[in-house]
Amino acid sequence: MTTETLAKTPLHALHLELGARMVPFAGYDMPVQYPLGVMKEHLHTRDQAGLFDVSHMGQIFLRGANATKALETLVPVDIIDLPVGMQRYAMFTDENGGILDDLMVANLGDDTLFLVVNAGCKGQDLAHLQKHIGSQCEIENLFEARALLALQGPKAVDVLARLAPEVAQMTFMQFAPVRLLGVDCYVSRSGYTGEDGYEISVPAEHAETLARSLLAETEVEAIGLGARDSLRLEAGLCLYGHDMSTRVTPIEASLLWAISKPRRADGARAGGFPGAERIFAQQQAGVASKRVGLLPQERVPVREGAEIVDADGKVIGAVTSGGFGPTLGAPVAMGYVQSSHIALDTELWAIVRGKRVAMKVAKTPFVPQRYYRG
Repeated sequence: MTTETLAKTPLHALHLELGARMVPFAGYDMPVQYPLGVMKEHLHTRDQAGLFDVSHMGQIFLRGANATKALETLVPVDIIDLPVGMQRYAMFTDENGGILDDLMVANLGDDTLFLVVNAGCKGQDLAHLQKHIGSQCEIENLFEARALLALQGPKAVDVLARLAPEVAQMTFMQFAPVRLLGVDCYVSRSGYTGEDGYEISVPAEHAETLARSLLAETEVEAIGLGARDSLRLEAGLCLYGHDMSTRVTPIEASLLWAISKPRRADGARAGGFPGAERIFAQQQAGVASKRVGLLPQERVPVREGAEIVDADGKVIGAVTSGGFGPTLGAPVAMGYVQSSHIALDTELWAIVRGKRVAMKVAKTPFVPQRYYRG
């Protein structure tokens, strides 16, 4: 794609004004970093507060008395009992149990659900919803109508509470309508960095005013996609299309925790989502390979695509995400490894430019998560 054909978020002009280096991402012209640089942006978010433009993500309303039941037929998650004012992590699965996308689902009350889906999948996700549940509820595409800002880091609460004091009372995964600078927004206490923080859905025409207001606070810096990736990797969070895809199931992706207990094989509303039989069979019998955390033992970043081998040089897996972890001060990675080699501290090797780099299987998150649970 040329720059001319890339889509632009409502904050595009602001990114240019701030000196961002722009790159194509999921069909959008997006800021990968600002003059501060990826390392400092990453550390600033861990220490104070970072503002991310995530308006390329897709926002969707589902409305109607049957919306919760309808959505449950597409995800292995408890939507029916999701309390009003709460948000939950979910996945769309296919008939083979593969992951079509991961998403966030919030219950607004008044028979309304609010979904945030990945940028690269939003067109197909919308089509998937319309095809399977379009006759059971109203589906409203908000892709152009709303922007999405993420304010992340330990000082995020102080900053946002200056505009709306009530956000300080919210806990992790709470979701609420909030007026910011006189504009009706939706705010969740959540994010993609492992830090405390908020995601703010704002009408597109008001996004720049809100972003400028937040950036005017001394604790806040603009943060690009580069630091967003290193932050989520340290937090052990999956990136769709890399650490998960239709080629892997939630069991293989080590996401069993995201299958709600009522929807599991022994649950009150067992199954009823695409691929349930295969997922349950895998949960019972195990899988050939699983996603694990990996800590390279040398100061060599191990990137996506690197083969993973055992002591005999036999290929037993591949890296799906990797880079340098600025908070950890060391390289970090995630990847899929044969189940016989997934025990913690198992010694493995990645092949980097033809050379073996020693690695150990490690627990994720690599950096402790600091979500605010009250």
